[in-house]
Amino acid sequence: MRWWDIEPVLEMERRLFPEDAWSAGMFWSELAHARGPQATRRYVVAAVSDSGSAAGSDSGSASEGGRIVGYAGLAAAGGLGDVQTIAVAREHWGTGLGARLLTDLLKHATAFECDEVLLEVRVDNTRAQKLYERFGFEPIGFRRGYYQPGNVDALVMRLQVQGTEIHG
Repeated sequence: MRWWDIEPVLEMERRLFPEDAWSAGMFWSELAHARGPQATRRYVVAAVSDSGSAAGSDSGSASEGGRIVGYAGLAAAGGLGDVQTIAVAREHWGTGLGARLLTDLLKHATAFECDEVLLEVRVDNTRAQKLYERFGFEPIGFRRGYYQPGNVDALVMRLQVQGTEIHG
């Protein structure tokens, strides 16, 4: 993900998460830590070309005529990774795009030398929970009222990364 992807990502963010969408400032802050030798973040987008096929992009294919249909982000520090966000446009649900985005993040968690990866997922988002379980994430607790303003609880899940094979 690059700075020019923020506006289309925000549009998708607002459609998918109307009550608790990230702000532009949140994405800008994350991207500020995603480049260079001291990078602690990994943010990617997936865009469809005019032919309709989806592909991951580091180079901003959305600005080259593609339309963003997915994005994901990971933060890493001190051996711990955290999936910050992952989203797929509704018309691409069930296509494996979410799994491809998550695979990318987990490969980079290994590159960041993370021993484990955590994430929070809405308790009412069973579709995402099933994806994470397929990758080996296990529930470890709850964060009450984590998603605001709806006051929806988050299920916290963890995956041991080092020494495991990433597959989905």
